Amino acid sequence: MADAPLVEVAGLKRYFDVSPPFLNRTIEGTGRRIVRAVDGVGFSIARGETFALVGESGCGKSTVARTIVGLHAPTAGAIRYDGTEIAARDAGPEVAALRRRMQMIFQDPFASLNPRWRVRDIVGEPIRHNRLHADRAAVAERVAGLLVRVGLSPVDGEKYPHEFSGGQRQRISIARALAGEPEFIVCDEPTSALDVSVQAQILNLMKELQRALGLTYLFISHDLAVVYYISSRVAVMYLGRICELAETATLFGRPRHPYTRMLLDTIPDLEMGGRDREPVAGEVPSPIDPPPGCAFHPRCPHADARCRSEIPELKSVDGTSVACHAIEEGRLG
Repeated sequence: MADAPLVEVAGLKRYFDVSPPFLNRTIEGTGRRIVRAVDGVGFSIARGETFALVGESGCGKSTVARTIVGLHAPTAGAIRYDGTEIAARDAGPEVAALRRRMQMIFQDPFASLNPRWRVRDIVGEPIRHNRLHADRAAVAERVAGLLVRVGLSPVDGEKYPHEFSGGQRQRISIARALAGEPEFIVCDEPTSALDVSVQAQILNLMKELQRALGLTYLFISHDLAVVYYISSRVAVMYLGRICELAETATLFGRPRHPYTRMLLDTIPDLEMGGRDREPVAGEVPSPIDPPPGCAFHPRCPHADARCRSEIPELKSVDGTSVACHAIEEGRLG
C-alpha cells in the first residue's frame, strides 16, 4: 500500500453544455453545443511527488484540477483518492472526509481572497469549518504559526488583503490551504500572475513546505521553465487529452510528441546553440467542434491520412507515454 498512488484519474471527461435556449435552437434549426473541455484523461500521482499538467490556454488543465477537487462534477470517468472512488454523485461521509484532505491554490491572488475579511479570518476559516480546534485561542495560535511558516508575520493577520502585494497575497493563499492540514494540494497556475523574482520565492516556499510536510502537488502551468524547476513528472495536454507523459528530465531532454517539441522550441536558447527550431503554428481548435482523428493534426507537419481519421491512444515508448501515430509507425524519430 505504501507504493499505491495517492490520486488516480481514469477516463476522465468533463463536458459543458453551452447551447442557446431551446426556443432559439428551434427557430434557428441548430442543435446543442457541447464543449469537450476534458475528453478522456488518465494519470496517477504518487505520494510526495509533484505532477505537472502543461499546455496552451484552453487545453483543459484547470478543468481537470477543478474536477478532481470537486468544483466540477465529471461527465464520465473515475477519480480515486487513496484507493477510494470520490467522483460518484451519491458520495457519502467517507468521501467528504477524504475531500478534506485536499486543498487548492488558485491562480489569481487578487480575486481568491475575500476583500472584506481580515487575513486572520481568511486563514482561520478552514480550521473552524473542519473543527480542527475548538476554542478561539487555539485557532489564533494556529493562524499565527501558519503565517510565520509562509514568510509573513502574526501581526499581518489583522490586515486586509488589499494591504499586501501579489506575492504576499499568494503566501496568504498558501497559508489558507495549509490550514486544513491537507496532504494533497492542487496548484492552479499559482505563480502566473506574479513577477519573475516573486515566482522564484513562491516556488522555493512550496518546495520547502513539501519537504517539511510531505505534501503531494498537482501543479497546473503553461510556463515550461516553472514546470521544469518544480515537477518530477509532466503530462502535456492538448484539446482535452494527454498527448505525452514522462518524467521531467526525460520529457525535456527527449520530447517525443510533435506538440511537445513545438512547446519546448518556444523556450529561449541562452547558449545560442543554433539548433533548428520548429515554431508553433496555427491556433488550438475549438473544443466545441474538434477536428477528427488526432486533434493536433491541423498543426502537425507529420500528419497523414491516419492522423486525420483515427484518434491515437496513449502508449508507452522507451519510458515515455505518447499518443502519436507518427511515433508508433516510426515516421518520427
